[in-house]
Amino acid sequence: MPVYELSTEIIFPHPLLADDSGLLAYGGDLSPERLLVAYRHGIFPWYSEEDPILWHAPNPRFVLFPEKIKVSKSMKQVLRSGKFSITVNKDFKSVISNCQQICREGEPGTWITNEMLDAYVHMHKLGFAHSIEVWEDGGLVGGLYGINLGTVFYGESMFHKVSNASKVAFIYLAQTFPFSIIDCQMETPHLESLGAECIPIEEFLEILDKEADKENVIPAIR
Repeated sequence: MPVYELSTEIIFPHPLLADDSGLLAYGGDLSPERLLVAYRHGIFPWYSEEDPILWHAPNPRFVLFPEKIKVSKSMKQVLRSGKFSITVNKDFKSVISNCQQICREGEPGTWITNEMLDAYVHMHKLGFAHSIEVWEDGGLVGGLYGINLGTVFYGESMFHKVSNASKVAFIYLAQTFPFSIIDCQMETPHLESLGAECIPIEEFLEILDKEADKENVIPAIR
């Protein structure tokens, strides 16, 4: 499959045209208008500092249906313990900054470039990007962020500084808000253990057609 070069026009090739790795296109920009079109059609940016902007649409797609989330007995004890407090959109900038700085096994650097960080902070100010923060003793110890369109949450990244903090954020997201689906993008054992699964991208796109244009589950920050 060819990888398509984007023009200044805000339009993408169909996600089914992505190559085997999920790479669909390159170029364009991270304007809110382009990001919203991309997410609405199951496409997201993921690239390194030295690369052009790369756009992906993996097939199959790794997702969580919130009603299928798995919470182990030990995690239920953690949630009941009161060890952590949880907030929504209290400190988006700190969450994405921590996601940018966290060291991940097998990855030499971050994929959250400064350009990406600025773009998603802007999306947060516009009411489309949201964060879940997990606190312990007044300090931020975990969290996640992503995009909300309709009843779809497109998860972007998460971090933890203490054990279980990112799991707490993810479980809170799935159990608190009436999402139809949470897009996890790429398969990971961590999220698979919480109930995420792979579905054909055709099924994912059908869900977007039904759900992404509804009223957003998380209201814009005022």
